[in-house]
Amino acid sequence: MTQPFHHASLSRAQSIWILGGAAIMLSLAMGMRQSQGLFMRPIGEDLGVSASDYAFALAIQNIVWGVTQPFTGALVDRYGTRWAALIGCLLYAAGFILTAFATGPVQIMLGAGVLIGVALSCTTSGIAAKIAARVVRPERRSLAFGLVSAAGSIGTFFCAPLAQGAIAAYGWQIATFVFIGLTAAMLPAAFLGSRADKVPLPNQGAVSETLGQTLGEARRHGGYIVMAAAFFVCGLQLVFITTHLPTYLADCGIDPMVGAQALAVIGAFNVFGSWLFGWLGDRYPKRTLLGLIYLLRSFILAAYFMFPASQATTLLFAAAMGTLWLGVIPLVNGLVAQIFGIRFLATLTGIAFFSHQVGSFLGAWAGGVIYDTLGSYSLAWQLAAGIGVAAGLMQLFMNDRPTPRMAALQAQAAE
Repeated sequence: MTQPFHHASLSRAQSIWILGGAAIMLSLAMGMRQSQGLFMRPIGEDLGVSASDYAFALAIQNIVWGVTQPFTGALVDRYGTRWAALIGCLLYAAGFILTAFATGPVQIMLGAGVLIGVALSCTTSGIAAKIAARVVRPERRSLAFGLVSAAGSIGTFFCAPLAQGAIAAYGWQIATFVFIGLTAAMLPAAFLGSRADKVPLPNQGAVSETLGQTLGEARRHGGYIVMAAAFFVCGLQLVFITTHLPTYLADCGIDPMVGAQALAVIGAFNVFGSWLFGWLGDRYPKRTLLGLIYLLRSFILAAYFMFPASQATTLLFAAAMGTLWLGVIPLVNGLVAQIFGIRFLATLTGIAFFSHQVGSFLGAWAGGVIYDTLGSYSLAWQLAAGIGVAAGLMQLFMNDRPTPRMAALQAQAAE
C-alpha cells in the first residue's frame, strides 16, 4: 500500500490546510516581488528615477533578502515560523507604503529595497520549505517542496497582469496600493501555515546535533559549497529577467502588456515545472537535475536574445524559462535535507540563498548599469548565459553524500 503523504501526527486535512497557508503566503510574496520590474518605467517617468537607480533599489532588496535570510532561518529553526512570518507580512506592507509616497530614489531604496528585502526573508521559500519539511513524510519531501514552490508562480500569474492593468488605468501609485491590499491577505495565510511549528521533529536517536556542529559540517562539505556557488547564477539569471525584460521589450517597440503577459506565463509554467522537478527529485539524483536546469536556462536565454523579439517569441521564451524557473527550490531544499537532515534546514538553505541573492543583486543592478552605459542589454545576457553554463557543469559533479552523522541516523533507521 502507498504510504500517506502527510506526517504521522497529522490528518490529511490538517496537512493540506497547513501547506495551503504556506503556499498562499509564498504565492503572494513572490508574485508581488517578481512584478516589480513593471514599475521601472512609470516610476522613472514620474519621478525622474533612472533605470540604474530603480534597478539598484531592487538590487538592494535582493542583497538585504540574502543577508537576512540565514539569520531569519536560524530564528525559525530555534523558535518556529509564526512570528517571523507575521512580522514579514507587516514589513511587506510598510515597504509598499513607503514606495507609494516616494519622491525620489532614496525612499524607493528604503521601501522597495530594504523593507521588502527583509519581508521576503520572512515570507518566502526558506520559511515555506521548513513548514513543508515538518508536515510531510521524509520520502515525499522533494515533491512537497515542489508543490509549495509552485505556489510562488501562481502569484506571478495573478499579480503581474493585475499590476500592469492598474498602472495603465490608474497609475503606478494606485497599483502599489493594490499590492498593499494583497499583503493583508498574507496575514491569515501565514498564521495558518505556522501551525506546522506544533509538529514534532523526527526522532534524532543517539546522534544529536547543534547549530555549531551543523555549520561545521556544511563548511567542510564540498558538495554544499558547490551547490551554494551555483545558486549564485540562479539568482543572477532570474532577477535579470524579471527586472529588465519589460524595459527590453519597450525598447523593441513591443506593447508593455507583453512584459506582464510574459511574467504571467512564467508563473503559469512554473507551477508545472516546480511540481515536475519536485516529483523527479524523489526519483533521480537531485544534483543531476539541478545541473540540467542551469544548462537549459542558459541555452534558452542565449537563443532568445540572439534573435529579434516579438510577442510570440517572448511568450515562448517565458514558457520555456517558466518550466525551469523555481524547479531549483525543491532540489536545493531536498539536497540540504538529504545531506544534513531538517533540524537546521532553514539556516543552511538560508546561507546558500545568500549566494543566490548576491547573484540577484548583480542581475538587477549590473543589468541596469550595462543598459545605461551601452544602451543595450547584449553584454548582460551574454554574461548571464556564459556563467550559467559553467554553474551547470559544476553542479552535475557535486558531492551529494550525506554527512557521517546523517549516515549514522540512516543506519539506525534501517535496523
